[in-house]
Parts: sequence; C-alpha cells; structure tokens
Amino acid sequence: MRLHLGAPRRLLVVAPHPDDEAIGAYTLIQRLRRRGVSVRVVVVTDGAASHPASERWPRRRLVAERQRESRGVLRRIGVAAGAVAFLGLPDGRLHIRTAAARRGLAKAIGHSRPALVVLPTGHDDHPDHRTVAACVAALRRPGLRMLAYPVWPAGQRPAGARVVSLTAQERLAKRHAVRRYRTQSGLIADDPHGFAMTPAQITAFTRPYETFVEQRR
Repeated sequence: MRLHLGAPRRLLVVAPHPDDEAIGAYTLIQRLRRRGVSVRVVVVTDGAASHPASERWPRRRLVAERQRESRGVLRRIGVAAGAVAFLGLPDGRLHIRTAAARRGLAKAIGHSRPALVVLPTGHDDHPDHRTVAACVAALRRPGLRMLAYPVWPAGQRPAGARVVSLTAQERLAKRHAVRRYRTQSGLIADDPHGFAMTPAQITAFTRPYETFVEQRR
C-alpha cells in the first residue's frame, strides 16, 4: 500500500548508526527536500563497534570517517552539514545509555519542532535500533506523526507497512548512496570480524521501494 506523506513542513530523521538514515529513508528525504521541507537528521551512536579490532582504523578515526560519510551522502540530497547532529553514544551498548539517548533526542525534537519523525522500527533485530525506537516513542507529543523504517534483517517488509515506490533513477541513486558508506561496504580489511554489507544486503536495502510503518499511540 502506498504511503501518503501529506504536507509536513519539518522532518526529523532519527538514525541509530551513521548509514541508517540512507538505508531507511534516503528517497523520502530527497523528495521532501525537493518540496522545500526542512530536514534535520540525528545520528544516535558513534558507529565505532563495526571494526573494533582494526589497527588502521582506531576508534577516533573510524568515528570521524563515519560522520563524514553521513554528511557527504546527505549533502547530495540537500541536507546541509549543520542540519546533521551526532549524539556520539556507544555503538552496541546503547541500552546502558538510555537516559542520555532520550535527553539528546528530546533536544533534537524540541529544536527542530518536526511535524514528522522517521525512526527505526521497534521490532528490528539490532538492539540499538530497538532502544532508539523506545526512546523516541516515549517523547511523542500530540500532533507529531511518526513513521518507522525497518533495517535488520535486510529486506524485511513488516505487516501493515506502506511504501514509497522508487523510480529506476531513484533506486540507482540510493544504491550509489549506500555504497558511499565505504567503511561499511568493504573499505576496512584489517579486522577479520569487522562488519561489511554484503552485495545481497545492499540489494535488499535498495529495493524499488522504501518501507514505513505508521506508529499509532
């Protein structure tokens, strides 16, 4: 079923890690920016857990690069660097910093005063995504519309989901965007247990549609 976006004036996209914003909502962001909608993005964790054993990419370098990747991808679709905030909370251990996450997200919502918030689904396989979803849900206020996007497992389509259909050009643009997160797509090779999106996962993340579930009270 098709997702009807309405006419929001301000959008806040919440990403648990640097790259979830593009995986979950790249085309939605792009379309709303073309309509003149004000878009802000908040990335909750530092993303440092993807390659903890890399000597060439120690934590500080990896965190800085992951932030650079997010800013670069978003800049291409009209979201300026100043509209992207990084809370820098611990990747993979967000459950022990729930209060800090809630404070940071409350500040982001208060600052941007969004009419629409896009966030990860609370049923995602990744615990950080579930923690973020719970924190945002606790901050809901009257009149605030919330749409949740799935990430893990890659390619899932939750029950009751609505979709934004992508043109062939939009799908190709999104695939290029996801691959620009090079730290997550094979750039780092000196951590045998490090994370890298597989070609199959990239394909699943760049299907001909983006999937969202309306969050009800």
